[in-house]
Amino acid sequence: MQGLIKSIAAAMLIAMSAQAFADMHGKKDIVDTAVAADNFNTLVTAVQAAGLVETLKGDGPFTVFAPTDAAFAAIPEADLEALLADKEQLTAVLTYHVVPGKVMAADVVELDSATTVQGSDVDIAVVDGGVTVDGANVVTTDIETSNGVIHVIDAVITP
Repeated sequence: MQGLIKSIAAAMLIAMSAQAFADMHGKKDIVDTAVAADNFNTLVTAVQAAGLVETLKGDGPFTVFAPTDAAFAAIPEADLEALLADKEQLTAVLTYHVVPGKVMAADVVELDSATTVQGSDVDIAVVDGGVTVDGANVVTTDIETSNGVIHVIDAVITP
């Protein structure tokens, strides 16, 4: 039964992502894809503040669990400003959203955790036909880029 649920969840996630981003993002790297999507402005600002642009434009491959602008907006403004001002903490938080390698949705649902670039593991769960990463809902999957893949999440996760 668990395998059936994972298979159904994977199929749903793949179908949702394919229609949303199929043609627009195939040749851009992770950073340029995030910029073009216009829903990751705070994430892009944070990546720039942490000095991670060149890394995420590198060869990779990387899997990024990308919080939306709405996810960042849920953080109290003073806390977000403090995070953006603390390069070391910001780098730790951002690299916690990145997993080495290209992990597609069909692979994610087979995992219960993944080791991040930051060094800690994120918890992955299939819940009610959807996938969560450290409690954040994966809302769009498999946005393929030239150097990896982006999965959109609805919350900022922290190590």
